[in-house]
Amino acid sequence: MSDSIVIIPTYNEKENIENIIRAVFGLEKAFDILVVDDGSPDGTASIVHKLTAEFPDRLFIRERKGKLGLGTAYIHGFKWALERSYQYVFEMDADFSHNPNDLLRLYAACESEGYDVSIGSRYFSGVNVVNWPIGRVLMSYFASMYVRMITRLNIKDTTAGFVCYKRKVLETMDLEKIHFKGYAFQIEMKYTAYVLGFKIKEVSVIFINRQEGVSKMNTGIFGEAFFGVIDLQWRKICGKIRPKHSEK
Repeated sequence: MSDSIVIIPTYNEKENIENIIRAVFGLEKAFDILVVDDGSPDGTASIVHKLTAEFPDRLFIRERKGKLGLGTAYIHGFKWALERSYQYVFEMDADFSHNPNDLLRLYAACESEGYDVSIGSRYFSGVNVVNWPIGRVLMSYFASMYVRMITRLNIKDTTAGFVCYKRKVLETMDLEKIHFKGYAFQIEMKYTAYVLGFKIKEVSVIFINRQEGVSKMNTGIFGEAFFGVIDLQWRKICGKIRPKHSEK
């Protein structure tokens, strides 16, 4: 068993899932993979099940009934990883918008450089996004600016979905109290880690828009993020963002 697990949530990713799994397993460092599939009708889960025979003890799948949201998929995966001995837990998309090679850089930031959370950042050194419509680039970029303005969170890519967490970060968070399911989930996780005092590093990456399959982004997701940021700041002011074991 590796010390690291890459959690990949899927919904209709049959065009990408085998290739992304093989790309991760082809890296010089060993990473295990957990696919959390939300009842994909296109057969994504069947592809993963076939590959588990080729990669026993490295590839795992958890199937859920229905599309229950990105945030709950990751929380499901975090709990699964914490029940085992993984020391580094990664979030990564299935569609190659996140370059698997960058897993090594995120890992190094936590394992060698002493950070608790490392973020694959699109905006740490300019705007490193390829093949996104300009409207979506602007929406994402200004969303992160808005988050920083409201929360004073010093992270340039607050909505990034390419992240490494040390085990102790997830153990300290009360995962049952992570509220958001969509776009705002990524903001909430980073903000919670920040409020709890963990060391966070942004690692500059190039984000490439998916070539295969269909994006799951929609305007409702952005709406949740807009109002969710205000809720997060209010919860901090009220002292509701606490370590898991601080309440007796």
